Amino acid sequence: MSSHGDATARQQVYRGLQRRNRIVGVLRLAVPTLGVLTLVALVGQIYLANLANRFRVGNIAVTPDTITVDTPEYIGMLEDGSAYHVWATEAKAATANTDLIDLTDASMTLDRITGVRMLVNASTARLDTATQIVTVDGVAYVEDSTGTSGVLEQSTFDWHRQFLNATGPVHIDYMDGTTIEAFGMTYDAQKLVWTFSNAKVTLPATPGAKTP
Repeated sequence: MSSHGDATARQQVYRGLQRRNRIVGVLRLAVPTLGVLTLVALVGQIYLANLANRFRVGNIAVTPDTITVDTPEYIGMLEDGSAYHVWATEAKAATANTDLIDLTDASMTLDRITGVRMLVNASTARLDTATQIVTVDGVAYVEDSTGTSGVLEQSTFDWHRQFLNATGPVHIDYMDGTTIEAFGMTYDAQKLVWTFSNAKVTLPATPGAKTP
């Protein structure tokens, strides 16, 4: 091959390397930028365009498929003035759908304007930021400041409606010693009304019975 041919070949290789370097440079900038944009979308979804809501996060990890946030907190105010607070040790969302956030070691409180506080704990839960519904497929532990506590399976809590629903086994303990075993339950936090399906009620004493 002539020297002119060698020079042409070298120039083509050089141009190819230049194009490759430019592509690599763009990717180095684009990938982190995509992660940041996705994170912004996630926070924006959680924020729900409501300035009364606050979202706090710890460390953040971004991959092409998921965003993981350590020790997130989500605080908001309902229309009637009730305040709710959701926090967890970790939150994770798929970049393809940032509306759905998986929570690990999740806790949720609802402080009603009446002064009654409700607390729900679960090892895993899912927060839908579009509907503000928290879903617990496994076991959830619930209690309120009136002295009622219980264990629920397959439950959802709707923040807007202030409504708790469970479709699995339920065990509830009341402050007076009454216990209820059921399969399915609803709780209206606004009216403080519990409704059970297939319930078995155990009373601490027979109504009307004289104490010895």
